[in-house]
Amino acid sequence: PAYQDYVARSQAPAGLPDIRGGVTAFEEIVNKGTPTAYSNAEIGLAASTTRCSAITVVAGESGSITCALVGNPKIDAETVALTRNTSGEWECSTSLTGTDATKYEPAGCDN
Repeated sequence: PAYQDYVARSQAPAGLPDIRGGVTAFEEIVNKGTPTAYSNAEIGLAASTTRCSAITVVAGESGSITCALVGNPKIDAETVALTRNTSGEWECSTSLTGTDATKYEPAGCDN
């Protein structure tokens, strides 16, 4: 059980770098006032990675970039997301739930 916790704690934050790279391009599109819908490729992200079974982009001033995590059953299919508010600030959140959820969250993310 302790090893499984260790694995889950390392896998949950591993999806964050796979989506963080899209933030700058996302900001550029928003600041240009161009499309309200755009693809992963337009912000330099793949549709999936080894750590994210799916990467989803929701366009707009209050859009988001979400990774559906892959790995240990404690985090598999849960999500880690970066969400932009209308002030241009990005926040990290997860869909992790339960009493142990906080130990699997990436630093600075809330569920």
